[in-house]
Amino acid sequence: MLEIDLVLFQALNADAATLPAVVTVARWVSQQLPTAMGGLLLGSLVLGNAAQRRALALALASMALAWLGVQLLRLAVPAPRPAQLGIGVQWIEHAARAGFPSMHVAGAAALAASLALRPVRGLTWLAAAVTAAMVWSRVCLGVHFPSDVLAGLLTGGLAAAAIHALAARAPRWQAALLHKSPQGNAH
Repeated sequence: MLEIDLVLFQALNADAATLPAVVTVARWVSQQLPTAMGGLLLGSLVLGNAAQRRALALALASMALAWLGVQLLRLAVPAPRPAQLGIGVQWIEHAARAGFPSMHVAGAAALAASLALRPVRGLTWLAAAVTAAMVWSRVCLGVHFPSDVLAGLLTGGLAAAAIHALAARAPRWQAALLHKSPQGNAH
């Protein structure tokens, strides 16, 4: 672990001197906000127009790819969480499994990056704010090091970029599948 990681963790991790309201907000961000955002996304999928539904489908695919990326990275780099090393205060219950990268942050970052690439009115900036809040809350609550949340940001951003790149190629694939064969028949 880099010294900067430890210094930043100690600066952001809530301790006994932290106002209880700060810990309450951090808990809400980490535990309830993902569910609230899920409900908002589901409602937007149902009530949105075709362009919004397409943007949200790409965002959900980005989040799914981010989840897969986190799983693979955790297998490759099974880095412990701060509490497993006896560092800081952990304010929420959490299993003793690898913490690199942060799954919460990767999902939030995938959503925000995807909506930045294909904006949805009212959701794009909200997703960015949720991501920033998630980065803070995961370190504040002592379940991740700053490097874990940074890796989550990168994983989510790369997942969104990959999904959007694939989606941009989809019309070309469809056209290639529908082109006429030399005998004049469509494939």
